[in-house]
Amino acid sequence: MNKEIVDLRQQLIDHKLYKNLNTIGDIRILMESHVFAAWDFMSLVKALQISLTTISVPWTPPRNAKLSRFINEIVWAEESDLNELGEPKSHFEMYLDAMQQLGANTTEIDAFIAVIKNGTDVFEGLELLRIDRRVVDFMKFTFDVIKTNKIHLVASAFTFGREELIPDLFLSILEKYDADEKQSSKLAYYLKRHIELDGDEHGPIALKMVTILCGDDEESREESQKIAVQALKHRILLWDAISDSIEQSHEPSKSLAIA
Repeated sequence: MNKEIVDLRQQLIDHKLYKNLNTIGDIRILMESHVFAAWDFMSLVKALQISLTTISVPWTPPRNAKLSRFINEIVWAEESDLNELGEPKSHFEMYLDAMQQLGANTTEIDAFIAVIKNGTDVFEGLELLRIDRRVVDFMKFTFDVIKTNKIHLVASAFTFGREELIPDLFLSILEKYDADEKQSSKLAYYLKRHIELDGDEHGPIALKMVTILCGDDEESREESQKIAVQALKHRILLWDAISDSIEQSHEPSKSLAIA
């Protein structure tokens, strides 16, 4: 891992966003933007599954059974894990449930999912969103990487921008916000589940996946590192956007200021 990636990763871990998470309202604001990252993560996962496993008929053995098993385990957990009640649900749906329990607004994400289900192109759908541009750009970057059809780049965005980083980010949130059993049991379960999966199982294997896919090809390694840097920069901008929204929510309204 090169120095720029390490430095950017540390910037995320030390981001001011965590200091701004002080109330239930702050958590709601975080979730209303971060839910889009929870959604587009699955497209990275599915792009990897399409390339690393055999999903066509007639079936033939995958090129690398270890990577096939890894990504299938990710899909299994992300699409059909058990929630805190023992019910099968995707992690995205668990996140929506946690938002609803906390009273966060799901209007934008619900409308966006409906538009995508109706067949609207994802890039057109993103332009319809009435959210911070940095959040939109975060998702556009994801789909730009997927469009390259270069699996080592998708793996790099998945690993360095998401999977390998998630345990540290979520631990920072939990350290700041001691989840209340009545108000946020679903969010607490979601966070702890990701820490358990991503830290103990998924993260280390994801790093190996990037190494295997790049092999000895120096150009692939350089491309992967560039994507890793871009992914981390977009994550920082996403965190900036959320942090700015939280700070703005605590500012006195203009009418009060004038009064």
